[in-house]
Amino acid sequence: MYIIVDDRESVTNSYVGGLVREGVSSIGFSSGEFWDWLQSASESDLAAVDAFLLGDCDGRGALPRAMRKRSSAPIIAMSGQKMLKNTLELFESGVDDVVHVPIHLREILARTAAIARRRVGELPRPCETRIQVFFNGRDPEIAGHALTLPRRELRILEYMVSNHGKWITKTQIFNAVYGIFESTFDESVIESHVSKLRKKLRDRLGFDAIVARRYVGYRLNIPAGETLDEPMQDLDEVGILLNRAHVAPTAYPAGN
Repeated sequence: MYIIVDDRESVTNSYVGGLVREGVSSIGFSSGEFWDWLQSASESDLAAVDAFLLGDCDGRGALPRAMRKRSSAPIIAMSGQKMLKNTLELFESGVDDVVHVPIHLREILARTAAIARRRVGELPRPCETRIQVFFNGRDPEIAGHALTLPRRELRILEYMVSNHGKWITKTQIFNAVYGIFESTFDESVIESHVSKLRKKLRDRLGFDAIVARRYVGYRLNIPAGETLDEPMQDLDEVGILLNRAHVAPTAYPAGN
């Protein structure tokens, strides 16, 4: 889930709508609303946040450090001023990256994934893996061939790759895919999504890549030796590749 903080309602609505079209759950807050939410949010709610997008709002200089005290999710500042002084001030405030609007949302998704990748260390070269997930809206690839997935299933696969080797609960997946404020759907919908995704991966890989355990949840499990070129040692060998060349040129307006 992405959280957009901006005091301009038209801007938050634009980004929320764009992210939803990309299959990513999101919600927009004004700075005042966000301060209130940040202080009261539970640990499980904060764990569902993929990134914070910080726009034009009151107290922007103090928000990043307050966010970091409660969450390790990437903080990306969206700036309408292409001035070095402004960019440096944003970095000094504690953000992980600064982007200048207008910018396509797929680039923001790719930047978020890049920040997360740097934090966990470098991963193997994509040619060494069976599954490649791009985190920018592009279809994943298995053994070099695209696997077309509905956006919910793609989001689940992305979340599982981001948490490879870990047991994740149905609630965690639901929060990541639908958002912590979703009330239209029930968590049981995740069982159907995972079942369909599991079958598609099994058909392409020849084995069950998703392990399910009652009362525990799900885990992405790539057995040793399931690589293209050389044996895989553990789940850290699941590949993440960012390919900026496939980012579409369409940009979202700054909303001024």
